[in-house]
Amino acid sequence: MAGIVLVRDVMTKNPRVVRRDTSVQEVVATMNKFDISSIIVVEEERPVGIITHKGIISKIVQPRIPPDAVTAREVMATPIISINEDASIEEAARLMARKNIKKLPVIRDTNSLG
Repeated sequence: MAGIVLVRDVMTKNPRVVRRDTSVQEVVATMNKFDISSIIVVEEERPVGIITHKGIISKIVQPRIPPDAVTAREVMATPIISINEDASIEEAARLMARKNIKKLPVIRDTNSLG
């Protein structure tokens, strides 16, 4: 199995998360503070959605909705498409291409974030 790179070898450790009831204003502030372009939405530590810059622009900025009047629940993409940390990079790339996504949260066997 030498030479195979696994998702866990290249994934971002300790991803930032928000709760479903977090305001989009707080979501954006967190994304800006940590210079990230997406954030995972959790319910009781279990990932339930993802919010990206693109999602915020299309759902909040373009229609001119005040970000303090909307919660993460209302703008998150769901169901979340994820991959296990023991998968190969090739498998992750194929999944991302097939689903046409740029962000792929990593899940441990326990269904928690990697």
